[in-house]
Amino acid sequence: MEWLSLLGAAGMFAAACNLDTVLLAMGWAVRGVRPGPGQRLVIAGLTTLITWLSLLLGAQAGAAGVTAALGGLVLVGMGLWCVLDWLRSAGGTEAAPNPRGSGLWAWVALAAALAVNNAGMGVAAGVSGVSPGLAALANLVCTLAALPLGRALGDGLMGRLLGRFALPLSGALLVALGVWEIICP
Repeated sequence: MEWLSLLGAAGMFAAACNLDTVLLAMGWAVRGVRPGPGQRLVIAGLTTLITWLSLLLGAQAGAAGVTAALGGLVLVGMGLWCVLDWLRSAGGTEAAPNPRGSGLWAWVALAAALAVNNAGMGVAAGVSGVSPGLAALANLVCTLAALPLGRALGDGLMGRLLGRFALPLSGALLVALGVWEIICP
């Protein structure tokens, strides 16, 4: 049962971290940008590395006495902030960066920008007891799946409809993960 709880927490964390990746890939699809396998690996690898490091940092804070409930409360707060930010912007979507024709460093910079979002969540999730190894592995798999999923959604009408709700859905997943970590430490 504990293994299932660890896997569930890692999965929810990775899903929340990668909704912006789906949204970004949807925006690219609308603009005709199609990242190749190497570019997808750069994005997945760098975001996973930064996410893993932030999870380790959070786990160290947890080992130093910061309680899992505090980490869970931070995740709930971050999730609510995402929902409020979405409401404040009237549910609109931002323009997705367009690295078409750019070199490797443009993709690295884009991956780093995506990872900034994951870093804050990673520290809070690490404090709350989410396994750094499992969460990083789940993030890698989710990122590699999010890019083609976003492309497929962006190529259709669903891209425009789902893109509007990526931020509040990510927020709701963070709230759920935070509550999970408070209730089931």
